[in-house]
Amino acid sequence: MESLAPNIFVNNIHETIAFYEGIGFQLVMTVPETGDDFIWAMLTNGNVTFMFQTFTSLGDALPEISRQNGASMLLYINLKSIRQFFELIKDKVKVLKPLETTFYGATEFSILDNNNYVLTFAEDE
Repeated sequence: MESLAPNIFVNNIHETIAFYEGIGFQLVMTVPETGDDFIWAMLTNGNVTFMFQTFTSLGDALPEISRQNGASMLLYINLKSIRQFFELIKDKVKVLKPLETTFYGATEFSILDNNNYVLTFAEDE
């Protein structure tokens, strides 16, 4: 295995793109490639890639996928300069857990994205 790029289902892809661009991700690809009716988008920041797809684009193809925002998962993202990144985004997002040092030595904080997904950022300082 070489990488993981989750495909995360959302209701409003334009709001999702704006949220992730606001915390430093770059939009690299959409379907369709042009226009305003995106059903899928890929955003990256360094080696982290997220794909987002609208619930409505699924139709009846995968009924097993829940049609509600949020999930029973936490996306854990390692990065460098966590304190600087926290200061950059803390006023733009809903912070669930502020910067803290864990018992296993990582410095972490958690936020909630616009779709109720939890993102935890961590650095081994």
